[in-house]
Amino acid sequence: MTDNTKGGEWRGWRAAAQEALYGPGGFYRRPEGPAGHFRTSVHASPLFAAAVARLLCRLDRLLGHPAALDFVDMAAGRGELAAGVLAALPAEPARRVRVYAVEVADRPAGLDPRVEWLSEPPEGISGLLFANEWLDNVPVEVAEVDPDGVPRRVLVRRDGTERLGGPLSEAEAAWLARWWPLPAEPGARAEIGLPRDAAWAGAVSRLARGLAVAVDYMHLAGARPPFGTLTGFREGRETAPVPDGSCDLTAHVALDACAASAPPDMTGARLLPQRAALRALGLTGARPPLTLASERPAEYVRALARAGEAAELTAPGGLGDFGWLLQPVRLPDGADPLPDAADPLPDAADPLPGTADT
Repeated sequence: MTDNTKGGEWRGWRAAAQEALYGPGGFYRRPEGPAGHFRTSVHASPLFAAAVARLLCRLDRLLGHPAALDFVDMAAGRGELAAGVLAALPAEPARRVRVYAVEVADRPAGLDPRVEWLSEPPEGISGLLFANEWLDNVPVEVAEVDPDGVPRRVLVRRDGTERLGGPLSEAEAAWLARWWPLPAEPGARAEIGLPRDAAWAGAVSRLARGLAVAVDYMHLAGARPPFGTLTGFREGRETAPVPDGSCDLTAHVALDACAASAPPDMTGARLLPQRAALRALGLTGARPPLTLASERPAEYVRALARAGEAAELTAPGGLGDFGWLLQPVRLPDGADPLPDAADPLPDAADPLPGTADT
């Protein structure tokens, strides 16, 4: 921490990141889009969009094949996932689907005209709301324990210089106490997830029936990082988080807290690692049989490439460790769009470690 007097006004990280990411000239309004700086599952392989399309088809069956089937892509970037899902859908549901891309940036040129471009998700969604790497870019305040063992808000200037500010609000302190208790050790840090909880609850509330899915890098109660996860990304490389619009600003998501923020009448939330969710949707990363190489070599090469892409999407220590938070909304009793998913993470419908009300 420093009290350097250069670099602009002192602000909390939430306000600073909001302007740097989404304000005029902000990072997410730049012409190159997110893909110019980092690679998500969407950019890694079209197999990801195909798996999401299969999930949408499963929901279509569970919902009784409605006349209008909705797919909402939150934080759509340049519409890559929305377009990929449309391309992967079978002809019959593709005739009924309504695709919405929700993004602060302007609609990109050349996007499939069937994709409706919005700044907010629509009301009354009947289908699938999918938020891939959205919540990690919802700005939050950062807390740090001072020399007296008291968590205080971290203030930052436009050049990335930080210092400790005033005490936390009552709501912020309560969130930390429940979801991310900090030890009385100077320098311990946490990101306060209240805005993400509210953002997720707001998105879920837009569904009339169907499924909301949030996909992000995550942590759970009992295994929070001791110094937080706030960082930056620029041109494919991790960098210091500087809120000047030159880089992405991101922090891992407390998905267990988000799960608990859904309206009380919406139960059955579930947490899965991405590898389990995608395997349940048909992506295994298994190599094709060697006999195919001699019998149909071109097909073997294509299958081998697909297996490599699937392996990347499901790899432990990489994209496969991303969390999937699934929130069903008014689905028929007993309906499960991912019945075959192995579930090594705690069920968000039950109290997660360290999250039970006291």
